[in-house]
Amino acid sequence: MGGETGREERHSSKVMTLWSGRFSESMDSTLWDLSESYSFDHVLYHHDIMGSKAHVKGLHHAGLLSEVDLETLLTTLDQIEGEFDRGTFVRAGSDEDIHMAIERRATELAGDVGARIHTSRSRNDQVATTLRLFTRDALEELVRSVLDLVASLRELGARNSGAFLPGYTHLQRAQPVLLTHHLSAHAWALLRDVDRLLDARERVDVSSLGAGAIAGTSLGIDPAFSARVLGFHETFANSMDAVSDRDFIAETLFDIALLGVHLSRMGEELVLWTSAEFNFAQLGDAFTTGSSMLPQKKNSDVAELARGKSGRLVGNLTSLLVTLKGLPLSYNRDLQEDKEPLFDSLRNVHLVLASLAGAYRSLRFNAGVAGEAASDSNLVAIDIAEELVSENVPFRQAHEMVGRLVRDAIKRGVSLREVVEADEKFVRFSHLFSEGAALSRRSSPGGSGTLPATVQEERLQARIADLSQRLEG
Repeated sequence: MGGETGREERHSSKVMTLWSGRFSESMDSTLWDLSESYSFDHVLYHHDIMGSKAHVKGLHHAGLLSEVDLETLLTTLDQIEGEFDRGTFVRAGSDEDIHMAIERRATELAGDVGARIHTSRSRNDQVATTLRLFTRDALEELVRSVLDLVASLRELGARNSGAFLPGYTHLQRAQPVLLTHHLSAHAWALLRDVDRLLDARERVDVSSLGAGAIAGTSLGIDPAFSARVLGFHETFANSMDAVSDRDFIAETLFDIALLGVHLSRMGEELVLWTSAEFNFAQLGDAFTTGSSMLPQKKNSDVAELARGKSGRLVGNLTSLLVTLKGLPLSYNRDLQEDKEPLFDSLRNVHLVLASLAGAYRSLRFNAGVAGEAASDSNLVAIDIAEELVSENVPFRQAHEMVGRLVRDAIKRGVSLREVVEADEKFVRFSHLFSEGAALSRRSSPGGSGTLPATVQEERLQARIADLSQRLEG
């Protein structure tokens, strides 16, 4: 966003503030440096001005502001927003935060009319409203970024239709799975993130404007009116809760942290896939880096950073929770510490989402290498056991019988297929080792075989459509 341009009136060792009437001495510069938040909350200018426009409309609606003064203030606020957009806004030495900066500038431009802008309003309900407006928009933008990453996974699967690879448990080869099935596993996790983000949007969609400092006001404002102007679904029920509630930020940070965990898991997988030892994939040059010393290196830094950023996202959540856990009702200045974790998490998760989406779109999947690994004859062991079960052998007995075959193969240094084909009791299962046979046998709903793949694709498309409709609705 626009905002800080480097132009600023320098303050002295004592700073005058907008509440200086109560005090005989100005704020000391050391307290000012500790207190000021303009250096990071100036990015809220658009949403703060949105809230201020709704507030002055509410003052007019309550008969506290004339039509002429209303138009003057709306025009003034438009002018201030234009200054921020163009990067020409000049921060004054007394501008402790973005909210005071806008009010100060409105008073400069509109005189006594500008001084009316804070009637029936506290910074407490103003800040809470601004943060809700900002977070509501941020959640929607974040959902769009997650859906784009889901789209990149589906594009990769479509480019490699029919490709398969080993599925792993404990990072040991377990069973062959379709690449589309593997990628869809990530997609379903990401869609749960989208679901949570949209749920969080519902709880953020409550207006705090009109709560005042703690207990409302004696002036006849209508909080429901300003809520409608701002497009909030509802207004607060309790003024103390309205100014002190930061659950919506904590929830957003949790959703981002869990999303970061999912992105980290995807990053870890790309690190493995693109290693020479796996060689399942190569990322495009635009999404890799080289070595400052070793000429041959092509590093999957995008995946490593996706993995690394998750700790930062979890840390931001922890930081806010620790801040909130000891606060008495209602507003406390500690709540100023809610913004930087939110801004930081949003910035970093967007960087990861965009980079991973590009990385998957650049990825070349080595279907031959992955398919050969998935054709490891040991991966057919469960299919032999299940065939025995279909012949009415109890599963534990079947498991033991096939386990002995695997042990024999390992002991003799041959493949499981060779052992089976040489054993007259089991040679009838030789057909299970044919390429793709084990994969096609996974026919249970939600499984990795070709038969349930069509059903899963339909369900995935329907889920994406449903979440997209919720987003736009």
